[in-house]
Amino acid sequence: MSVLVAVRSRRVKRMPAPALWAAAGFLVLLVVSALLPGVFTAADPLRTDIGEALLAPGPGHPFGTDQTGRDVFARVIYGSRYSLAIGFGATLIALVVGLMIGSFAGLMRSLGDGVLSRAIEIVMAFPEFLLALIVIAIIGPGEASLLVAVALAVIPSYARVARVQTLVVKRAGYVEAARTLGVSPAVTVLRHVLPNTLGPLLVMATMGVGTAITAAAGLSFLGLGPKPPTPEWGLILSEGRNFLASAWWIAVFPGLVITATVVSTSILGRHLQARCARRQR
Repeated sequence: MSVLVAVRSRRVKRMPAPALWAAAGFLVLLVVSALLPGVFTAADPLRTDIGEALLAPGPGHPFGTDQTGRDVFARVIYGSRYSLAIGFGATLIALVVGLMIGSFAGLMRSLGDGVLSRAIEIVMAFPEFLLALIVIAIIGPGEASLLVAVALAVIPSYARVARVQTLVVKRAGYVEAARTLGVSPAVTVLRHVLPNTLGPLLVMATMGVGTAITAAAGLSFLGLGPKPPTPEWGLILSEGRNFLASAWWIAVFPGLVITATVVSTSILGRHLQARCARRQR
């Protein structure tokens, strides 16, 4: 009887939780809103109407209007295009560059590996947000600068994970077998080392998208990202901070969407992490 209960409990644990389905569904809606915003709203996110300024959420304006009469719901929907582009773009850049640096460090001899490892640790000693601020201070504000700054700030984290994973993989039996059979080092790296190093980084990148979106929104909130009237989540928050007492909806709704995005990517990333851990057992 106890064995049957244990088997059933394992099956229950492996079943996708409602939170996972909710997170996946929300992310799908978010991607659709970024690609096809007209499916969710017909309002123009840039259209101003002083006569409709600071209207509370209602049938005509689900998220209300801001201080210039712009529809907050439309701005949040269209803002997903900018925020997701920065989040996914910065994560992709960090993943590719971090994989290259970390794999190169892991495959090098002790001296070169030591130099790169110490350099990565020194950079990681600084908070990622501070690094992004320094990068923007050097190259200037803007959408492209925001993407580059967020990417450069998180590259050391990906490089560190890639290095550790490369050190593990290059000592694996199948890699040693490939060397014994006379497979060239380049083919061994491309066919065996990099594919097996990439798995943990993809899990890390899934959770990193939410972190990148949060960092980008924070920089935009400080005025270092897109310029008004661009409908970007961090910029919408910045514009609504002075109206929290009289028009809370301007800042609350984009803040809730950012929070839901981070939570959803974290849930999805942890699920992928658990699946990878089960496969390795």
